Amino acid sequence: MRPLRALIVEDDKAVAIVTRGFVERHGAFVVAGEASTGRAALEAIEAIRPDLVLLDVHLPDASGIEVLRVARARGFAGEVVAVTAARDLETVRAARAFGVRHYLVKPFGLEAMRERLEAIRAELEQAESLGLRVLDQRAVDAMLQPSDRQRPAPAGSQLTLDRVAALLETLDGTSSATEIGESLGMSRVSARRYLERLVLEGRAEVAPRYGGTGRPELRYSARR
Repeated sequence: MRPLRALIVEDDKAVAIVTRGFVERHGAFVVAGEASTGRAALEAIEAIRPDLVLLDVHLPDASGIEVLRVARARGFAGEVVAVTAARDLETVRAARAFGVRHYLVKPFGLEAMRERLEAIRAELEQAESLGLRVLDQRAVDAMLQPSDRQRPAPAGSQLTLDRVAALLETLDGTSSATEIGESLGMSRVSARRYLERLVLEGRAEVAPRYGGTGRPELRYSARR
């Protein structure tokens, strides 16, 4: 399979550099271009026709969702990973309406990026291997079959998810992944994965808390 072309749309230069490094380390993707504004993103999508756009939701001149809406209207059918520092349910729903199936919440790590890239690579490879212009029912079902990472979590994980949800329900205000992890005896990374899943399911909300220097801290709360 040919290398997959990725376009990075990110106005934070430091984040763009890190993202480029993550993408290039995967091996199946090449970074075909970068853009730091909505206007530049649309121009790059038109010129490059990338297989994948890593799209920051918050751009200086437009929202990433609006960029995606215009790109889709112009015929862009590639994959998109929505990247945001504050993923609320409305943003997720808006992105899904334009075909987004993968998300990254800042700050994200190499493993989170690798999982999204690998899922997209597998999906595109499967579509290419079908080699059909007109798909029958079996081919359509095969393309829509979720990967292992997209399947529902096993019972044990569901129990832990419910524990995290129950703890959020009992708390006043917001909590970080670190605080939730310490309360339940799990790592911050594991707690954050469960919290992100609760947000996707509409059972929790997330918002950044700014203060001091460095990246904003993501704070979670039960959706009332």
